[in-house]
Amino acid sequence: SHILSLDNRRSLNLTGVCDVQGFDDETVNIVTSLGVLIVKGKNLHISKLSLETSEVSVDGEICSMHYLSGSEKKGIIARLLK
Repeated sequence: SHILSLDNRRSLNLTGVCDVQGFDDETVNIVTSLGVLIVKGKNLHISKLSLETSEVSVDGEICSMHYLSGSEKKGIIARLLK
């Protein structure tokens, strides 16, 4: 199962996480059981990462979140593998 909880646009908690593909202080790319989730914001950092329990927590100023479609997913994976 995949649960997403956002508190005051400052704290994001996710379950159903398979992997974190990449991150910096403005973007976090998270592979979930329902697809790749892109989180954008400012001063982002991963405060919790447990692939054993499939959980991730991201703190910072969260501006947007969206799931990639099939064609977007292929493009981002190709960029990450370069």
